Amino acid sequence: MNVTNEFRLVVDSKSINESFCRMVVSAFAGPLDPTIEELTDLKTAVSEAVTNCIVHAYANTCGKIYITGQLLQDNIIKIKIKDNGLGIENIQKAMTPLFTTGSTDRAGLGFTVMQSFCDRVRVSSSVGRGTTVTLTKKINGRTKW
Repeated sequence: MNVTNEFRLVVDSKSINESFCRMVVSAFAGPLDPTIEELTDLKTAVSEAVTNCIVHAYANTCGKIYITGQLLQDNIIKIKIKDNGLGIENIQKAMTPLFTTGSTDRAGLGFTVMQSFCDRVRVSSSVGRGTTVTLTKKINGRTKW
């Protein structure tokens, strides 16, 4: 598929940057003319992925979160969220609803939320080297009159 636009962003794994990442992705998706629901879904999925980096990948430390976005033909947006943190030992188990390696205040629904709001969620990880989450969503946009 042809890439029509793209961006790269690097932020510190601080909770204050989670909302910034949501807004960047939201602005980047603007040319696709998404509905409010589509935009909210995308922002929520990005929020979950970034939060996973902050809480799990860089637990008790600060690292970098790398986000890239691509607008593809046919109104498809692809967002990659990457860290160089702890990595995930068992991706299938980590993607199981209610599973968490975090504290008891964590619901363990991050990947489930991402999957429900995106058309495709791909996770690759290597223990001790980090994780990449790729979110893909087709934007149908507002009905044209």
